[in-house]
Amino acid sequence: MRTAANVFMHAGMAAALLLTFSARAGAQFLVIGDDEKLHWDDAGKPVFTEPGKDHVLIVDIGNREQPTIAATLPLPNTVIGPPTNLAVTPDESLALVANSLTYQPDGGGFKPAPDNKVFVIDLKSKPPKLIGTVEVGRQPSGMAISRRGDLVLIADRADNAVSVLTIEGSEVKLVDTIALGDTVSAVAITPDGKHALVTKHAANKVAWLDIDGRNVTYRKTDLAVGVWPYNVQITADGRFALTVNQGNNGTPDGGAGSVSVIDLKAEPPHLVDYVGVDPVPEGLAVSPTAPLAVAVAINGSGATPKGAWFAGQNSLLDVLSTQGGQVRKVGAVKAGRLAEGIAFSPDGGHAYVANFTDGDLQVYKVEGDALHDTGRALKLPGHPASMRGSTP
Repeated sequence: MRTAANVFMHAGMAAALLLTFSARAGAQFLVIGDDEKLHWDDAGKPVFTEPGKDHVLIVDIGNREQPTIAATLPLPNTVIGPPTNLAVTPDESLALVANSLTYQPDGGGFKPAPDNKVFVIDLKSKPPKLIGTVEVGRQPSGMAISRRGDLVLIADRADNAVSVLTIEGSEVKLVDTIALGDTVSAVAITPDGKHALVTKHAANKVAWLDIDGRNVTYRKTDLAVGVWPYNVQITADGRFALTVNQGNNGTPDGGAGSVSVIDLKAEPPHLVDYVGVDPVPEGLAVSPTAPLAVAVAINGSGATPKGAWFAGQNSLLDVLSTQGGQVRKVGAVKAGRLAEGIAFSPDGGHAYVANFTDGDLQVYKVEGDALHDTGRALKLPGHPASMRGSTP
């Protein structure tokens, strides 16, 4: 029963939420990295071409179903690695973009080599603009920003380490590097900011990190998960960590993918389940408002030998419910070709999927535990290799 005091409390909470949304009214952003250097030949092998044509896009989703491009910045990006090498701070004041690879001349062509740059973009500026560059470890890949917006962790793939950065206002600074002993690809921070998980994709494990302020500690605790865990996210309630497992060293072979389920409330946290998903899951996002997650399965729609029996026309979005203390697949919906990044709107009512081959951003409506394609797509000036918003 709602007493008068309860009504007043709920009215106060509603007013506070209204003020919060009013403060954020207008621009709410996605950050997208385009890669214009890489394509695949008929055998499914990568072809590296001349650099210099990549973009980082800032997309305004204030109008949920009609996103617009707020800024186009001539910054490098790469499709190699999970599509989580960039992020937006919770207050949507900054976007951070890690460039994993740089290209070097190689005979008559080019070859990739690890980079170490993180670009800092001011989202409050009109239009958004680059305001700084921070050097971190080699091949910075998956990135996570704490809910407080003051700590950043980046998986340094070529250094087998995690870079620790702090955010104070618009200043982003490297403060520590944590050696993990194996190559790493993605990282997620728990909602309470006390722990992080880092995927050791080649070792089929995730590392468990302790966080105390800006102090990050690795006590050599690893959790075994599925084969080739390439991406990791944590549900909004902090109950589960999910990894998407590609299998076969991340190389498409038509085999099913899986999602590992780690119960973070158990003592100690441990793997409790696997959920089958479609082939080569890479993108992964959790709803900020509902017990819902989406794994993006490439499904043979890119980087696949021409004529292979498992070649597909569409990527698939596997929808997972995390309600009731259990993770289960509840549906799937088609996306475009070689879908990479996925992000939810801050209110959880819409999801956005970036299709690398098609060069567009699809808009989905979230209704309960289902995603519905709105039929709307924003054409992009390049091939979107990664995407994030202010939600994981």
